[in-house]
Amino acid sequence: MEREVRFVGQSSAFLDSVERATMAALLDRPVLVIGERGTGKELIAERLHRHSNRWDGPLVTMNCAALPETLIEAELFGHEAGAFTGATRTRAGRFEEADGGTLFLDELATLSMAAQERLLRAVEYGEVARIGSSKALRVDCRIVAATNEHLPDLVEKGRFRADLLDRLSFEVITLPPLRDREGDVMVIADHFGRRMATELGWENWRGWGDRATALLEAHRWPGNVRELRNVVERAVYRWPDPDQPIDAIIFDPFDSPWRPGAPSTTLQRADGAETLVAAPVASPSPDAPCTDLRATVDAYEKRLIEAAFTRARYNQRATASALGLSYDQLRHAMKKHGIAAN
Repeated sequence: MEREVRFVGQSSAFLDSVERATMAALLDRPVLVIGERGTGKELIAERLHRHSNRWDGPLVTMNCAALPETLIEAELFGHEAGAFTGATRTRAGRFEEADGGTLFLDELATLSMAAQERLLRAVEYGEVARIGSSKALRVDCRIVAATNEHLPDLVEKGRFRADLLDRLSFEVITLPPLRDREGDVMVIADHFGRRMATELGWENWRGWGDRATALLEAHRWPGNVRELRNVVERAVYRWPDPDQPIDAIIFDPFDSPWRPGAPSTTLQRADGAETLVAAPVASPSPDAPCTDLRATVDAYEKRLIEAAFTRARYNQRATASALGLSYDQLRHAMKKHGIAAN
């Protein structure tokens, strides 16, 4: 993971987590990093390594969920040639590779009970044995583990070893989800927006329009920063005028009236003709924070009209019919929301 580790945010909840990671980095003890997907657990692991006394040693990463259960132990501890079918040569495990540095175990909660038992011994005694060998090897690596599960609950359910949890939880850093990082959404959106604009060769960065800002701030961000980055970069590259603030947001790139299984946008009339009807557009969640009701309602109304325009191939009379409006009412709404007639 040779890359610049950069954190973007200004909320106290986020900065407190980063500060705790910086403090824990100086101690040669195991650390657990807890957080939802997309909250930056891997970045925290990198910070723990780069700010530790092991900074010049290897940082080895293993995603425990990416391997079948039968291969996890071989990946962690290595194997001797002939130890099992397909083991044609001796291979060092991740513990050996991380000797003198840090071993980052992502998705820790997916480890089998057998793998947890062997991991416990490695953490307790600093020794590992390759599969197919009775010889123990001394290893010196720091363990940083990450998960999106609440491990004490898994202990209660018998899915995680209590003694392993005790050994790994010297320090626990829990990362806040983006929805609880007050004021950070637009800071991060501006950061990723500027980067994408530079990548596209834009000479200037005009920022975000009022409508886009309202939509970004109202979204719940279940995918956290990773989701926000995708939404922002998609909005920038699709925006047709670099000299104007970006004011169109697409949260779901799969949303299309022609997607498989989508509701039909036409109805068959008795005379055999087809009439365009408006397919539903996702409405704002009533649980989402709303500081400006009028702006939120206007933004939703504009989305409805734009979606109907797309389905009607920008035929204004067909769009008005699909929305249950008169032609004059549609024209008034278009003027209100600044929708071009195309």
